Amino acid sequence: MIQTNQPVSQNDSLLSRGMIAVLAAQFFSALADNALLFAAIAMLKFLQAPDWQTPLLQGFFAIAFIFLAPFVGPFADSWPKGRVMLVANAMKCAGAVAMLFGLHPLLAYNLVGVGAAAYSPAKYGILSELVGADKLVKANSMMEGSTIVAILLGAVLGGMLADWSITAALTGVAACYGIAGLANLFIPKLPPAHPLATFSPIALINDFWIALNTLVRNPDARFSMLGTSVFWGSGSTLRFLLVAWVPVALFIADNGTAANLSGVVAIGIALGAAAAAKFVNLETINRALPAGILIGLLIPVFAHTTNLPTAAMMLILIGACGGFYVVPLNALLQERGHETVGSGHAIAIQNVFENFMMIIMVGLYTLMVKAGMPVVASASLFGLLVFLAIGMLAWLRMRKMKGVAVSIEDVTR
Repeated sequence: MIQTNQPVSQNDSLLSRGMIAVLAAQFFSALADNALLFAAIAMLKFLQAPDWQTPLLQGFFAIAFIFLAPFVGPFADSWPKGRVMLVANAMKCAGAVAMLFGLHPLLAYNLVGVGAAAYSPAKYGILSELVGADKLVKANSMMEGSTIVAILLGAVLGGMLADWSITAALTGVAACYGIAGLANLFIPKLPPAHPLATFSPIALINDFWIALNTLVRNPDARFSMLGTSVFWGSGSTLRFLLVAWVPVALFIADNGTAANLSGVVAIGIALGAAAAAKFVNLETINRALPAGILIGLLIPVFAHTTNLPTAAMMLILIGACGGFYVVPLNALLQERGHETVGSGHAIAIQNVFENFMMIIMVGLYTLMVKAGMPVVASASLFGLLVFLAIGMLAWLRMRKMKGVAVSIEDVTR
């Protein structure tokens, strides 16, 4: 049965010891995550694996989020979240070390996905325990900023190291996970947000189902989960599109260029996240919608680019739209989840939606690759799908809100 035992924020400051420790841990963990992706891609190339196995990395990573969702949310909410993050980083480190010692990249990346599935509800859920609702968008912006810098450096360093030595890249990844684990130790031991009476699998699945239904019935939570799912699904697919697009459009065959362009997207997301912190709050969340719609329009334009500077500028713009769009939606779900089922539960459920969408979008792209569709055509079609998906979500939300406004007006007459 769902309880709403919510801890009071230990320190409402955005620069508290807890927030700084969370940001540091997230930075090094995300740095390792993104470097590991390009190391895994390089390993597949070294093993001469078929091209369609490269996008499958995302599927093997994401599947853990879906199957473990009923368990990682309660785990994050039933234990101090800093300790949950420590355990999760250790699991991710084990996946990197396993790849270093010869485990197939797809299987090793799946193990990293298990750690990431446990890590995600804790890293985002802890924000609503450290700061109040009035600072939650700004806290999310800081988290995204830390993540984006890590994505930028991780992608660049991962691509460079993988071109030089896959062994060095994987060793560096494991070291970064270790540093993240040390930072986790400095996170204050906050009381559990959502303790459960039992940890039996049946009880946890039932609890997850109740939480899922609670969030799906909440219009704001449902909108947030669907909206962020389309964004992260498109972002994951764009990464693999870049790996195939760079040699075709720019005639560059190394690992570093695609990694650097992924980092360029991260710069844009950081800019968009900073703008969202300034111009959007939970009451003005709809300001983020036009930016999301623009993502789908910009991807086909980017796909037809044929020189590196223009491609970088387009990717910065795509990233900026993404950051402005996704940060407020994340904050909205955290707040609605914190009020109802616990923020850890809410993030775990959001992960199911997001990773299911990742599997669908990356799966569609994998089928395009196996069918021999040109990468520019597949990128253009992909952008159109993103435009239609976010556009439909925006239209439905605005129509619903207009209907609510009319109803309130009728009542007050």
